[in-house]
Amino acid sequence: MDRIREVFTCEDPVLFRQQLLQWISAFDVFAVLDSCGNDVYGPPAFDMLCGAGMASAISLEAGDAFQALESFAATGDWFFGHLNYDLKNETESLSSSHPDSIGFPDLFFFRPTILIRLQGHEISIESLTASPKQIMDTIVCLEPLSSYQPGAMQMHPVMPRSAYLNKVEAIRRHIINGDVYELNFCQEFLGKNARLEPVKVFDALCAADKAPMSVLHRNGDRYLISASPERFLMKQGNRLLSMPIKGTIRRGAGADDEELKEQLRQSIKDRAENVMITDLVRNDLTRFAKTGSIRVDELFGVYPFARVFQMISTISAELQDDAVPVKTIRQAFPMGSMTGAPKVKAMELIDRYEVSRRGLYSGAFGYFTPDADFDFNVVIRSVLYNQRSGVVSVQAGGAIVYDSDPVQEYEECLLKASSLFDVLRAELIQQ
Repeated sequence: MDRIREVFTCEDPVLFRQQLLQWISAFDVFAVLDSCGNDVYGPPAFDMLCGAGMASAISLEAGDAFQALESFAATGDWFFGHLNYDLKNETESLSSSHPDSIGFPDLFFFRPTILIRLQGHEISIESLTASPKQIMDTIVCLEPLSSYQPGAMQMHPVMPRSAYLNKVEAIRRHIINGDVYELNFCQEFLGKNARLEPVKVFDALCAADKAPMSVLHRNGDRYLISASPERFLMKQGNRLLSMPIKGTIRRGAGADDEELKEQLRQSIKDRAENVMITDLVRNDLTRFAKTGSIRVDELFGVYPFARVFQMISTISAELQDDAVPVKTIRQAFPMGSMTGAPKVKAMELIDRYEVSRRGLYSGAFGYFTPDADFDFNVVIRSVLYNQRSGVVSVQAGGAIVYDSDPVQEYEECLLKASSLFDVLRAELIQQ
């Protein structure tokens, strides 16, 4: 069935965005991708892209999930969905042994009934069912979102601080012994009996962080509320782009801000982390890129965000003529910035030392276009919420290298999670 498409204009895009969030919240399955007005990576492809309703979908656990996705996405339409970190068990001979607090399926993609794209004052609506004008008329009659008024919440680390510090030292011993060069080590913070309003949480998080790869996704009772700054992999035509992040420092005020930015730029530790992951990404791209086409467009770029500076490198390549988009993603998954190097050994040690299953955290969320292009983020700086159980999960981590200081690594986790705790009005109960 073909989509009916119409284009409209609005006088107030800020108001329309609020009305659009109000409208989409009524659907059991939806996805909202929001650049949050952030052009740090250049002009965004859209201000907001939304898929609402479910014309068809696949929901699978690791096994043959990528192969099923390849068949599902071959029909040539828009598809939104996610890849859990635990799909590593399909791409490599690995397993996951820890509890999953939220319960997203390992792979979920849906073909939306309605697609809405907001860019400036222009609104494009494509629909398989109702007329675009009818949809537009319904949206613009809605009230904007009211301000978010969260209740009190406590977040508890699943891993006590003392255990985290000891595990970092154990990981450093693996590095000294040559088992790995770098390992991304994460921890989970849980809240229970929560009653969130996910759309309002997302709106508040976008206002606070303005992250260019932000996502709000609902799959029944489960929500992803993400302020991700990181791009995993994007395809436009035959061009591929990956932008791994390694290196974080807090923002300051005035001259202090510039000093902190320069401190990150010159940090030997952060540059070492970044170059190792850049090399890992380059190696992943060799599996499907044209020979000689892989380029490091920028190494050690330092980018400003609301609370932190991030060190980001940009790697591009040309895709082989016979490459299949889904296979391309599979061969690069999971992203090296969330594993370490060498990748397989790092993932083995991650499962040994972490105590929570990552699930959707450090996986990817994105979309395919009818032209078989795609764009996927890295699911970090995110709130995962199971509305039925009332469980809220926030995970954070960082790269452990030889000269990592365990206390500083722990503080970096808290820094990365701070905006999420603030938006949730959550109190962190240290152990």
